[in-house]
Amino acid sequence: MKVLTLSIPDSLEFDNAQLAMFFAAELYKQGKLSLGQAAEIAGVSKRVFIEIIGRYNVSVFNSKVADLSNDVLNA
Repeated sequence: MKVLTLSIPDSLEFDNAQLAMFFAAELYKQGKLSLGQAAEIAGVSKRVFIEIIGRYNVSVFNSKVADLSNDVLNA
């Protein structure tokens, strides 16, 4: 796993856990990470990650409409 060092202004008042959660939620939202990978980066369980990502306006249902339509047709 890569390590990222980031400098942010003190005025933002984010702690490391909040920044990790924000970063993980955004990458999950973009489809770059799976739910498990995002939870690992955030340092929480999948269940906790699911509960928290709503605060970042991220849906746990991160599938594309076309994928969902195909799933319905295949069911």
